[in-house]
Amino acid sequence: MNQAVPFKNHWKEQRLFLSRLIAAGIIILLSTGVLVSRLFQLQIVEHQQFAAMSQGNRLRIEPLAPTRGLIFDRNGVVLAENLPTWELVLIPEEVADLDVALDALEALGLVDPDDRNGLTELVRSHRGFERVKLRNLTEEEAARFAVRRHHFPGVDIREGLVRSYPYGEAVAHALGYVASISPADLRRIERSEYAASSNIGKTGVERSYEQLLHGVVGYRQQVVNAPGRVLFDPAANTGLAGAGASPTGLETKWPIPGDNLILAIDIRLQLAAAAAMEGVRGAVVAIDPTNGDVLTFFSAPSFDLNRFPTGLSRTDLRALTTDSDEPLFNRALAGTYPPGSVIKPFLALAALDYGVVDADHEIMCPGYFMLPGQSRRYRDWKPQGHGRMDLHQAIIESCDVYFYQLAVTLEIDSIAQFLRTFGFGAATGLDISGEARGIVPSREWKRSRFARPEEQIWFPGETVITGIGQGFTLVTPLQLAHANATLASRGKPFQPRLVIGTENGMTGEVILLEPRAQLTLDLDDADWQRIHDAMLGVTEDIGGSAREVMAGTAYRVAGKTGTAQVYSLAQDEEYDEENLDERLRDHGLFLAYAPAEAPSISLAVVVENRGGGSRTAAPIARQILDVYFTEAEYVARQL
Repeated sequence: MNQAVPFKNHWKEQRLFLSRLIAAGIIILLSTGVLVSRLFQLQIVEHQQFAAMSQGNRLRIEPLAPTRGLIFDRNGVVLAENLPTWELVLIPEEVADLDVALDALEALGLVDPDDRNGLTELVRSHRGFERVKLRNLTEEEAARFAVRRHHFPGVDIREGLVRSYPYGEAVAHALGYVASISPADLRRIERSEYAASSNIGKTGVERSYEQLLHGVVGYRQQVVNAPGRVLFDPAANTGLAGAGASPTGLETKWPIPGDNLILAIDIRLQLAAAAAMEGVRGAVVAIDPTNGDVLTFFSAPSFDLNRFPTGLSRTDLRALTTDSDEPLFNRALAGTYPPGSVIKPFLALAALDYGVVDADHEIMCPGYFMLPGQSRRYRDWKPQGHGRMDLHQAIIESCDVYFYQLAVTLEIDSIAQFLRTFGFGAATGLDISGEARGIVPSREWKRSRFARPEEQIWFPGETVITGIGQGFTLVTPLQLAHANATLASRGKPFQPRLVIGTENGMTGEVILLEPRAQLTLDLDDADWQRIHDAMLGVTEDIGGSAREVMAGTAYRVAGKTGTAQVYSLAQDEEYDEENLDERLRDHGLFLAYAPAEAPSISLAVVVENRGGGSRTAAPIARQILDVYFTEAEYVARQL
């Protein structure tokens, strides 16, 4: 018999529904509890932390660039300043097609074709609403763009400051320049200090004193929205429409301007050097023997500093770096040259100090010198010879034969030891980077310089030519001026310096730096006097190699001319300047200090590939000294 099966159990369904309802209620209650506890945690317990984070997201720190310090010469003439300029800027999000915009700017001559890739990368590295500086504009370029501005949505011009050098080429290698910060610069600087700056010192004083000149970066707080767009700028007192009331309590810390620098350079002498060196390669360095102040520091050819801060195009930079005359090369600091005959006063002083020669002892100069047992003739610059020569006359007439013999008598290691006491073969310590050390050869130097044993042997003939500043010996114009200043001060040298003082950019307080005296050379006064008299004879005595050039001066000059061979002549080969490649011709050198009775300037001039020093370098020195000793300037210095 079949039993009936109930189709629906209402009681069971009711129990199932009730259990599910209770479970859902419990879950809701637990979830609500978790939510309430989390809200309590966030809004009560961690309120301060998240309030600060919220404020941080709402505010943005905008860095403010400090004003770069000025640079003055010793008389207060401005050598480097900051001038208003126009900057071409672009807002990426407002430019529909970047390539089209750059094409149009290129057509106007505002963008260099070689800079296109770099500018594209620069723009794309910024956020869409940020202004990107493309380059500085001249007044003419700014005007050219302004009348066509409506054709360039998203591109504009704004005011800014640019580094300016009123004397450009005349001070290029001393001052150096500022230019865009490179990846290499970023690795050596504190990035936060340059957050608002686009330029940094690259060479010269601008680089060596970057920390003083740059100043301290400031900042201001700005109200921004979530994407980072500025809604309120308290410094500009501007806000976007709908931004609401201007917020209060925003911080602004104004930047501290960099210190101003006072240089030892006299711009009148610098301009005189630039004019005198026009059209030649070489260098001029003048130092005050009483304190080490570098009065003149000029390298030729030079270049216009003002092309770098405004943004030098790749085309222009390539032209400078590939120029065979190397205008960017600082010859005064890093150029090394055979000293030629200007080394002779130092060797004469060494011989007197070591007691290997009597100042009155004479030798016969037949126009050549031969080592015992050898057939090679070392020629004098005067083929017929000078006749009988003592030390005094040998310096005056620059007799090579006398100094060939003197070098052999002294021997190379004694020569090297003595020359090093005058600073040859080492950096002088000038307060800018890049200084070459030069070479003072010796037996030990040659052993360390060459790898093969046969190359390490020091030959007697190498000592002979060292006596006239040839062979391995190399010096810089700065070293020559410094060593000559030591002669002028009779053994009381000072470390050369370009910067002699600083001026606080805010208070105007001036701090003058003390000169740094170096080790005094303890030599006999009579020996100093003999060298002084001989160098005075170079410019005043009959037969003096610079007598004609220095005739008629209102001041007395002690000097020494020099000629340095660029390449060696064969035994019987004659020097033919006219038929020789210009770059293989002799260098001309000249050392001078004046006034002879109380020297206040030591001058070194090097002229590349233009022939003997009496013909090329000495006239340049005369032009500079005439400016230095103009009556008004001379009287002012004495006061």
